[in-house]
Amino acid sequence: MSAPRIPENPLELERQVCFGLAVASRTVIAVYRPILEPLNLTHPQYLVMLALWERSPRTVKDLSNALQLDPGTLSPLLKRLEAVGYVERQRDKTDERALALTLTERGQDLRREALKIPFKVVERLGMSFEELTQLNEVLRKVIAKATT
Repeated sequence: MSAPRIPENPLELERQVCFGLAVASRTVIAVYRPILEPLNLTHPQYLVMLALWERSPRTVKDLSNALQLDPGTLSPLLKRLEAVGYVERQRDKTDERALALTLTERGQDLRREALKIPFKVVERLGMSFEELTQLNEVLRKVIAKATT
């Protein structure tokens, strides 16, 4: 077995995984911005709504784990989502110490509009669902390796 080939310049900016991920993240989120604005959502709020459309109610702790966000970061997002009428925050009936989030009727109705978002993103990026699925699989592998 031959030794791995060492790049000529391992510090070249374009070779850095962190650079590619940072630029990709900013630019893809920018693609979402005009799609989400008519729904009165920011990208982080959209992620919260996706998690709640999967399962509601959810505790803040559960949501924080699902989104891999600190509860302190999540709190202002939840307040804004409550202010626009998409979610309700209340004490969890099974644990008074926990705060539960429930979709309102308006938040549930928003899901119908949100179903169009993945198609708009695919169109805007000019990539197929298959290509984006493969990319997502690679990103999940990177995340798993980086967090172990």
